[in-house]
Amino acid sequence: MRIPPYYRNPFWQRFFAGMVIGACLSWGIFLYMHGVMIEDKSTEISKLKAEVEKEKKKVKIWQDDYKALNEENLQKLTIQEIEVKIKNGEKYDLDTLAVLQAEDEIKDDLNYFLAKDLEFVYKSRDLISKVIKNKVIPLNGKRYRLKITSLVVYTTVNLQLELHLDD
Repeated sequence: MRIPPYYRNPFWQRFFAGMVIGACLSWGIFLYMHGVMIEDKSTEISKLKAEVEKEKKKVKIWQDDYKALNEENLQKLTIQEIEVKIKNGEKYDLDTLAVLQAEDEIKDDLNYFLAKDLEFVYKSRDLISKVIKNKVIPLNGKRYRLKITSLVVYTTVNLQLELHLDD
């Protein structure tokens, strides 16, 4: 069997040449259109990535601010410190070391209230006064009881106390 001699006929030669040239032109047009489309999509993706990063930074800033405000509010609403001051230590000729030791002992008894809710401590102020009134402190061979002259409950609990000889 033999192949028909179409390659000698100029009509068929033009037809096949046209097919090859048309395939090359259509392939070039396809590559150009696909390249333009991909370039547009890649620039759009890069813009969206930049926008997403910007929004992530904004969200991070808002979250940090929110956390900082929450921590600040928690610190404002909890007991941070307890201050105890004994006013009349000089009346009984007590040295400052003995008075400071007594203040530290009272602070140790009240350390339970550190980092507690402000409302809880305010409701427990009767318990605080009972703990202090029932406390007998030995100083310089004598026994003393305490009396609360001032109790202020806020983020810092301030106690003003007076010493009295125990009967």
